[in-house]
Amino acid sequence: MYFKPPHRTKWEMFQSFLYDRESGRVFGRTGSSWAKIGLFYAIFYSVLASMFAIMLWVFFQTLDPRIPRWQLTGSLIGMGFRPLPPTTNVDSTLIWYRGSDPENYKMWRNTLVEFLEVYRKPGLTPGRGQNIYNCDYDRPPGKGQVCDVDVKNWAPCTQENNFNYHKSGPCIFLKLNKIYGWIPQYYNDTRNLPAAMPKDLKAHIEAIGRNNSRRLNTIWVSCEGENPADVENIGPVKYLPPHRGFPGYFYPYENTEGYLSPLVAVHFERPRTGVLIQIECKAWAKNIGFDRKERVGSVHFELMID
Repeated sequence: MYFKPPHRTKWEMFQSFLYDRESGRVFGRTGSSWAKIGLFYAIFYSVLASMFAIMLWVFFQTLDPRIPRWQLTGSLIGMGFRPLPPTTNVDSTLIWYRGSDPENYKMWRNTLVEFLEVYRKPGLTPGRGQNIYNCDYDRPPGKGQVCDVDVKNWAPCTQENNFNYHKSGPCIFLKLNKIYGWIPQYYNDTRNLPAAMPKDLKAHIEAIGRNNSRRLNTIWVSCEGENPADVENIGPVKYLPPHRGFPGYFYPYENTEGYLSPLVAVHFERPRTGVLIQIECKAWAKNIGFDRKERVGSVHFELMID
């Protein structure tokens, strides 16, 4: 015989779903049912998490924390410059200031101070500078050692001298992108220099070759005005350190703890004021490509001093 179930309001049915006093069910399940389903999902997700963790562990065993899995070729090396314009205009490459106004060039000076701080204070590097070595062409770094970059003695391009910005003869610092394992192929044969290389750089290389052939193992640097008018306005250019390039003993880069990228300070001694000067700096090595459009092997910036 069929008995019609007692009539319940929606509220009573909802209360019964939350907790049924007659059967002891909570949300439609008894305590043992909840325990079984809870145990099932606990085991299921534990196994899933374990499998994911094992796969991650296996994946990380194939990686080296210091050696990148994918590596670029040296021909794609780029060059950067400091100080960079404000981040509010990331596309700009213009260095513009008034040499007679300390507040005006303060931003450029402070940018360089911040950039060079790790070079001035080796203790800021990973390893606290314990493996920094005073390298030279006849004293390359040993295994686990990195070379010092002594920017404190690059007068007039020093912090104490405001990097010469107050004298309207600013210093610009250049650096190469780091590519793991790349070994430069130097222009160290004075009889076989590229035709496009500036004459003053060729004369510099020939002079070094007569005095110390080891110093020819350098990635050379040149900075020139891009257009005829810029060539006239740029004025004399001096390079620091005097060997005019990135020494070969800094290479190859192997991601050694505390490694500092080599720098070249370019001192524009007497650029013409009141005009915009477009400048291009190039790195010279046989396995560094050059593409002005893509800025491979070179860097472009503008200089304007009021």
